[in-house]
Amino acid sequence: MIRYAIIDDEPIAHRIIQSYGAQLTHLQCVGNSYNALEAMSFLAKQPVDLLFLDINMPKLSGFDLLRSLTHRPAVIITSAHQEHALEGYEWEILDYLLKPFSFDRFLKAVNRYQPSVSPDQPPSSEAQYFVKVGKAFHQIPLHELLWIEAQGNYCRYQLEGRSIKTHQKISTVESQLPTSSFLRVHKSFIVATARIESINGNQIFIQEQAIPLGQTYKRSVQQFLSNTKRLD
Repeated sequence: MIRYAIIDDEPIAHRIIQSYGAQLTHLQCVGNSYNALEAMSFLAKQPVDLLFLDINMPKLSGFDLLRSLTHRPAVIITSAHQEHALEGYEWEILDYLLKPFSFDRFLKAVNRYQPSVSPDQPPSSEAQYFVKVGKAFHQIPLHELLWIEAQGNYCRYQLEGRSIKTHQKISTVESQLPTSSFLRVHKSFIVATARIESINGNQIFIQEQAIPLGQTYKRSVQQFLSNTKRLD
């Protein structure tokens, strides 16, 4: 469950974000603040995983709030002013949503969130990721995901015993998946590194399925192997 809070001086922004969040079962709104001073007090008492943060607020801006926090949660900026985008990314935010934004754009931003883990801690088997299929939103359990294949303007998510096809570019999918667990190995394929059974020449094998290894991606695969414990 991702615990989120909204910090925005516009009540309509709270209503929109909460209505979007209510459509995702892994999100839980734990607080609403309408200015940065109120948010400081709230955040000192309430653990929060993710902030939806406006920039232009009375007295103190969203950036002033970020400067005041010793331990910052993940942040998605929500603003009607795109000129703050560059400074926003200097704060290592997850995403910058320009108001008004759609549910699809909101979902893309939320999918960028990944819980913080130590380098030796394996990814959570409960990691959650949602994709849109038609008018419905399907959860992709990341621990079941084997690979993703680009098929024109679509992507096919191959899971254990089933597959899901979505209208997405593979470059978008790549930007949203945790790099610690997934690796682009071809212009048309991303694989779950924990599911790789063998690598032989220009092919990667997962559950006896041969996946091509593209020339452009060989260096990243070699880097992955060099960072993996092996018995030579």
